Amino acid sequence: MKKIFNMIFGRVTITVLLIGLQLYWMYLLFARLQERAIWLEGALGVLSVFILLMVVISNQNPAYKIGWIILIGLLPILGGLLYVVMSNKKPARRLRRRIQAAEAELWQQIRALPEMEPQIEARILALSRYIAENGPFPIHQNTKVQYFKLGEEMFAGMLEDLKRAEKFIFFEYFIVGDGHMWREIEKILIEKAAQGVDVRVMYDDLGCVGVLPKDIKALTEKNIKVVAFNPLVPFLALVMNNRDHRKILVIDGNIGYNGGINIADEYINIDPPYGHWKDTGIRLEGDAVLNLSVMFLSIWNAYYPEKSQIQKYMPTVKIENNQGYVQSFSDSPLDDEMISENIYMDILWQAKDYVYIFTPYLIIDHEMTVALTMAAKRGVDVRLVVPKIPDKKAPYHLAESYFGPLTEAGVRVYLYTPGYIHAKSYVSDDRIAVVGTINMDYRSLYLHFECGTLLIDSPAIADLKKDCFDTFAISELVTEKHWQKGRIFALYQAVLRVMSPMF
Repeated sequence: MKKIFNMIFGRVTITVLLIGLQLYWMYLLFARLQERAIWLEGALGVLSVFILLMVVISNQNPAYKIGWIILIGLLPILGGLLYVVMSNKKPARRLRRRIQAAEAELWQQIRALPEMEPQIEARILALSRYIAENGPFPIHQNTKVQYFKLGEEMFAGMLEDLKRAEKFIFFEYFIVGDGHMWREIEKILIEKAAQGVDVRVMYDDLGCVGVLPKDIKALTEKNIKVVAFNPLVPFLALVMNNRDHRKILVIDGNIGYNGGINIADEYINIDPPYGHWKDTGIRLEGDAVLNLSVMFLSIWNAYYPEKSQIQKYMPTVKIENNQGYVQSFSDSPLDDEMISENIYMDILWQAKDYVYIFTPYLIIDHEMTVALTMAAKRGVDVRLVVPKIPDKKAPYHLAESYFGPLTEAGVRVYLYTPGYIHAKSYVSDDRIAVVGTINMDYRSLYLHFECGTLLIDSPAIADLKKDCFDTFAISELVTEKHWQKGRIFALYQAVLRVMSPMF
């Protein structure tokens, strides 16, 4: 079902239709409307100039502006229409206002909490302050952190923690697919709701197309609240860029899960479609879970407005753990603050010894390319792991176009040979790490609601680093043969670069 939907309403199909429209226009222009062509061409020129001005004055990254300008200049109808329907960074006005109202109330409360002054070096402290000021999500101590190198390991922990829920469960995922993973979770959610636990389920409507359990909305009859984020209107699906790509599970305000793992069987290696599926996540227990609760409520309250007092959702378990700091954060397309990208860039620019990265997609702008290559050129050991078996061909070929500049600068790029790596993580210098939902691509960094967890001096950082080396050992190092594929392929990749904002 999902493949059929994507085939009919997906970006590739719509793009092909718009190309057909462009070609048909050219046919009419030159074959049938010769007498009026000058007037139509003039009108088209005015429209193109207007759209180009929209591109120029927008707050988009300059690298992506150039792509749009080239596309609109070469193919006015195709480029103009694609820009209008694909480039919108903001959700629909009504939803935007509801989310902003919910955020304003919650941000006021979280800013009023007592601040702690972590005892860390100045450059890391500056990054933490940036998140606290612009998130606004405070840094916490007294939190146990457990790192999971595979989805099936995290799933086992999730089930055990869900069974112990007593007060509330917040469940927010981009994909909820029918299968063993969901059915095991669903049984516990129904049982807990019957016991009086406040169970709230939120999923992204587009992310769940074709895989959503048919009976999920029937959960409302079992005292479970359900929200489909940004409901899908098929013929307008293309403009619905601003998806909820976050993955959050909170139990009683004391335990929280975050990472790249969605709720579908492939994430726990049950019939994975692209070989072994590697994904990562973390479990938090203690003070830092508050940030995840507030993130969830910031969108939930847009659908179920309530005067949420965050004290109601504060952690009640007391963890005496002064080993490191934890700071979960979210990133929103509702503002012009690129929190996720800025965090990634800061880690790269400040690294002294190494930066190791997992990402399923590599579609980066000039600034990110410079940050990666400059780190390598000044002697930092920079390594990235991307899939060997891609889930989407075009984005993978686009990622390959970066292999040459990166490897020539000294960045080591690995292909995850066993299959598909969906993990999104950074780890650097044994001091700092990020585990979350944020891909290194345009959509994650600019268009989606995302979240991640910053770890500072946490023992879990060593586990992530070890996982990186274990993954390097079973992956293939990219060499010149992987990216030197001839001039025709390079031309194809150049076209993909121009169209990169669409991937």
